[in-house]
Amino acid sequence: MSASNLQRQHGTSMIEVLVTIVILTIGLMGLIGLQARMQLSEMESYQRAQALILLEDMANRITNNRSNAASYVTSTPLGTGNTCTASSASSLQVRDSCEWNDALQGAAEMSGSNRVGTLIGGRGCVDSLGNGEYMVTVAWQGLTPVSAPPSSVACGQNLYNGSANSTCTNDRCRRTLTTIVRIATLTTS
Repeated sequence: MSASNLQRQHGTSMIEVLVTIVILTIGLMGLIGLQARMQLSEMESYQRAQALILLEDMANRITNNRSNAASYVTSTPLGTGNTCTASSASSLQVRDSCEWNDALQGAAEMSGSNRVGTLIGGRGCVDSLGNGEYMVTVAWQGLTPVSAPPSSVACGQNLYNGSANSTCTNDRCRRTLTTIVRIATLTTS
């Protein structure tokens, strides 16, 4: 073999460098997309955790004031869009409802004059199911559309739909959590 046939390549060609840059760019774009999805999932998870705390809060308030449980039933959702004032002379139910209303609006954390400490568009309802059973519901605005909650959960229904071109239609961005509070009728023999 002649020396000219055994020449070795020195360095890299421009094509190899460009192919490497393209592959790295695609990989980095994938990582950026993954990071964005993780942040969205983290926010959805945070809101669900906050909703669970608020749900348990009202369930405990009803249980602790069991003799007046029926007075906790709401005709309209508490929280976003609702104002409530209670004084020290107000009944325990009124104070509980006002405190829950404020918590649903995020009163625990403020940014300027805005309440930002909880759910996006948080609302809460208490419905009587009869026989000493009450359904407590917390509803909020989800960030991406999924299937709508069952029609039996009316709290916040049709309040979380976006504009005409939005993907948030037919309550697919409304998230809800519910729990049942049972108040037993105790009698003495």
